[in-house]
Amino acid sequence: MTPLDWLIIALYFSVLVGIVWWSSRKQDTTADYFLAGRDVPWFAVGASLFASNIGSEHIVGLAGSGANNGMAQAHWELHAWIMIMLAWIFVPFYYRSGVFTMPEFLERRFDSRSRWVLSVVSLVAYVLTKVSVTVYAGALVFRTLLPDTFGSPDNAFWVGAFATVVATGIYTVFGGLRAVVWTEVMQTVLLLLGSVFITWFGLSALGGWGELKAALSADPGRFALWRPNSDPNFPWLGVMIASPIIGIWYWCTDQYIVQRTLSARNLKEARRGAIWGGFLKVWPVLIFLVPGMIGYALQQKGLLQIGVDPDGRMLGDMVFPTMVAELLPVGLRGLVVGGLLSALMSSLASLFNSCATLFTVDIYEKLRPGRSEKHLVGVGRIATGVVVGFGLLWIPIMKTMAEGNSGLYDYLQNVQGFLAPPITAVFLLGLAWRRINGNGAFWGLITGFVLGMAKLTVQTSYQTGGLEPGGLLAAIGAFNGYYFSGVLLVISVATIVGVSLATAPQEEARIRGLTFDSVTPEQKAENRASWGWKEAAGTAVVLGLVLGLYLYFSFWL
Repeated sequence: MTPLDWLIIALYFSVLVGIVWWSSRKQDTTADYFLAGRDVPWFAVGASLFASNIGSEHIVGLAGSGANNGMAQAHWELHAWIMIMLAWIFVPFYYRSGVFTMPEFLERRFDSRSRWVLSVVSLVAYVLTKVSVTVYAGALVFRTLLPDTFGSPDNAFWVGAFATVVATGIYTVFGGLRAVVWTEVMQTVLLLLGSVFITWFGLSALGGWGELKAALSADPGRFALWRPNSDPNFPWLGVMIASPIIGIWYWCTDQYIVQRTLSARNLKEARRGAIWGGFLKVWPVLIFLVPGMIGYALQQKGLLQIGVDPDGRMLGDMVFPTMVAELLPVGLRGLVVGGLLSALMSSLASLFNSCATLFTVDIYEKLRPGRSEKHLVGVGRIATGVVVGFGLLWIPIMKTMAEGNSGLYDYLQNVQGFLAPPITAVFLLGLAWRRINGNGAFWGLITGFVLGMAKLTVQTSYQTGGLEPGGLLAAIGAFNGYYFSGVLLVISVATIVGVSLATAPQEEARIRGLTFDSVTPEQKAENRASWGWKEAAGTAVVLGLVLGLYLYFSFWL
């Protein structure tokens, strides 16, 4: 890092401070703080969806997955089609209901028990996945780019972890969701520019796209989009089962994502924002995953030196930071590091605000009703720090799992695969069938969450050496996590449907307008008025791009 690189980063933070100052001037109500006053235009909604999703764990972890596993995890990055589901299926129900959170929507549809369970599950999920993984990935960048600045690479790792958390926490606390959304508009530009540059310079150093294909063709099975079902890590059937389950949970039911659409000016802007976010989501395969494969090819040709573990295996999660440090010229390096910091801070800021919203609206306000708007905003700010603390405590455990398996991104998808199935089942069945009741939703969530956490506990113990091979627990720990997601979905669906049919149905008047078969004529008219040919054309473009990428990468090697 040169003085010019640091100057570029300083300019980035100056703009950030300006946005936060502007955003902090109006934070009087919970709608201001948690939903940016419900006045966000569609392009900012879409950019915020993209930037919230693409954190440092994506840039670092997805590039690492590309180096270690090729295209195997591209399926998760082609979820733009699921964002189309968000736009056309889920957003109309959420936006019309006027809710602040997804647990609040479940209470409207079912009862308060489901709201409590989803609130707790969501907060636990944020600690186990988003906080720890995002901070860990950002700290890797510090360890690679500033290895001696703080005395040693390990010191740089921990200084980076704590410094970014504190800086992001400060601007989130003061600026609320308005600061989060508008900083993410700027961060989206930096993310795209930075990743395009690293891809360009990587390909130039390698000799072009043909050289990349030639280097990967020596081991096509390793880099293929589709793996045989005998593959221990990415069997194609397991991947195709798990990735849509995780995708629907993440993009269509997770507070962390959906909160951006709830902040839109109206239903039309919310729908258009989700479609625009889907268009942006098409590109990570090319600008985040492909650089990892470029890094692998550069190392194979002796043009790049990437760290290895004690067994001599390349540390995939070090590929992107190493490419930034070794390939980029002065000045541009600062821009790309700014993009990495943007990724880290945008994801953390979104997470902090979502955690504050969940705790304040779904837990604190339920326990202590009647508090003033100003008081609730203060509680939301305090709640952020607690979640961050738990996430930091989990980092050492997560670090061991990420480095001992297929990498950071694989860890992330496995954990999400254990959390997502019951939530996906409850939302899909709840919207599709009015006969699903509160009892079914509650016991489906409880059953799925307990089984998912049990699998995570056993698998963590097995992969870190706490369980010896042999025996039932070891077999459960070794069972492929992607297949387990499918098993857990089936169990959750069976529980929800079985308990619902065995108990009394809900009152029709209570759930009117909250399921497809109970939408009123007025709601149908409002829904139809919220889209036109532009939204239809945007949808066709996104779906066409996803299909094109699938076809190309299915046969490219």
